[in-house]
Amino acid sequence: MRIPDIVAMGRLGVDLYPLQSGLGLEDVRTFGKFLGGSAANVSVAAARHGRRTALISRVGDDPFGRYLLQELERLGVDSRHVATDPLLKTPVTFCEIFPPDDFPLYFYRDPKAPDLNVEAADLDLDAVRDARVFWFTVTGLSQEPSRAAHHTALEARGRAGWTVIDLDYRPMFWPAAADATAQVARVLEHATVAVGNREECLVAVGETEPLRAADALLERGVTLAIVKQGPGGVLAKTAEETTVVPPYPIDVVNGLGAGDAFGGALCHGLLEGWDLERIVRFANVAGALVASRLECSTAMPTTAEVDAILESGL
Repeated sequence: MRIPDIVAMGRLGVDLYPLQSGLGLEDVRTFGKFLGGSAANVSVAAARHGRRTALISRVGDDPFGRYLLQELERLGVDSRHVATDPLLKTPVTFCEIFPPDDFPLYFYRDPKAPDLNVEAADLDLDAVRDARVFWFTVTGLSQEPSRAAHHTALEARGRAGWTVIDLDYRPMFWPAAADATAQVARVLEHATVAVGNREECLVAVGETEPLRAADALLERGVTLAIVKQGPGGVLAKTAEETTVVPPYPIDVVNGLGAGDAFGGALCHGLLEGWDLERIVRFANVAGALVASRLECSTAMPTTAEVDAILESGL
């Protein structure tokens, strides 16, 4: 196999979405089953743009794990680096869908999710080193042995190409926010791109005001800082350039996965060598399209879908 354009490392699990919206889970009668997990979704999103993608993760030795391995391949993601854990069960996440922006999540990852059991010995360091983009998340730093495996991968990569940290702070995965802050501080010097919303920037660098947050990330060593501002759009900043792109207006069906669609589209734009504003506009529309659909992984848009909206001038 040729070297992947993108290697992502992190969460992989099954998402179960209600097929009736506006109800609490106690009243939902039927669910749809989908591939989920932030790193997995980013991989799928990038594959939809024609990128060769591979995922580093783990699943359980169970039917859900087998489903995820099959679904990765069906959606265009190389699963050869997804190991099967002999002891831990594949995680399941339930979502309550209350549009426009309330989406309670219930993670079933106890006693531990297999993706946090990835070990340094599992890694194909040549793939990590040679991929044009290496994407990793803060969640992967929350427990051992995944934390040590991330450090091994980052040391091997040496900030080559685009090394992207998804700030992706999920409080339920950490004893306290301060623990996440300490771990982020250790890895920022290995990243060239940082992506997060204002709350995640607060955990990462102690700032929520977008410009100050971006500057703080740049001071930590990244060359591109992207701060998502919700209704305020997205700010992207380098040492030489700052751009703010407004959100693309849509009717939200399920906001989950929008950030992952943004991430996959961001990777595509970086690899295409587009200018910063074009990259962020493209990623914004990709995220909005997923938010207008029920699913996440299977709802990731193609390049043609995004381009059609951008070319319409909307």
